Amino acid sequence: MPDLSAMAVFARVVETESFTRAAEELRLSKSAVSKQVSRLEDRLGVRLLNRTTRRLSLTEAGAAFYGGCQKTLSEAEAAEQAVTHLAMAPRGVLRVAAPMSFGFQHVGPALPDFLSACPELTLDLALNDRMVDLVEEGYDVAIRIGVLADSSLVARRLAPSRLVLCAAPGYLAERGRPAAPEDLARHDCASYSYRTAGPEWRFRGPDGLHRVKVSGRLAVNNGDVLLAAALGGLGVVMLPSFIAGGGLRAGGLVRVLPDWRVAEEANVYAVYPASRNLSPKVRVFVDFLAARFGEPPYWDEGIDP
Repeated sequence: MPDLSAMAVFARVVETESFTRAAEELRLSKSAVSKQVSRLEDRLGVRLLNRTTRRLSLTEAGAAFYGGCQKTLSEAEAAEQAVTHLAMAPRGVLRVAAPMSFGFQHVGPALPDFLSACPELTLDLALNDRMVDLVEEGYDVAIRIGVLADSSLVARRLAPSRLVLCAAPGYLAERGRPAAPEDLARHDCASYSYRTAGPEWRFRGPDGLHRVKVSGRLAVNNGDVLLAAALGGLGVVMLPSFIAGGGLRAGGLVRVLPDWRVAEEANVYAVYPASRNLSPKVRVFVDFLAARFGEPPYWDEGIDP
């Protein structure tokens, strides 16, 4: 097994170019430092240092061994830090980015409990529906919803996010209830501007996949506005259940085409930059949200599958 202590002593001798200075920095006697290096040379069977009365220099074998020492000691330090982080209390400023509607409805209400459990932590939350650049803009973690593209970021799934089709009872009483996806072409359908599929809505049902082009008088880039429009009877909307759940449970909205599932699969993720060690503040925040949202998530309670 490698003698990490002797390797650390040898590396410090090389870096200070002196047994005396290395001994002072390591708080050891000069003789103890010299013995460590000599024992290391004996064990390896090669001379690592050329010693003269005036200076030290590395042999060819010593130069190669010093490079290996640097890598080994760095990895050992990283392993120690990773374990130490587990015992550290999260502290400092945690910068979080989250989508507007999800942040307002589900992240915000969770923050009092989270900050109460982490008294040494300060949280800076930015709500924005655009895709932020975590590294360039200095965020520690972001909440993202959908299907993630490949990237260098680490992603932790927090909860599923399903889309549901719904409308106000008054609108359906006036315009009729769609019986199949194709019927939506004759309805006012308010749409979310940022949907990658655009005006095409896709459904899976008993006879497979159906695609339908929808249209309406409202397109908006915010889910809360779509919810308000649907509650006001403007038309049929496709909303995440984390937005529509309250309206469905209260009766202000009802499901449309309940036997059909929206074909788009999505999840709620926490994403953060890849690094050798996950900081305690990010780890506890992500763990807290995963436990808070649940599986299945609490916002799907009382909504038919």
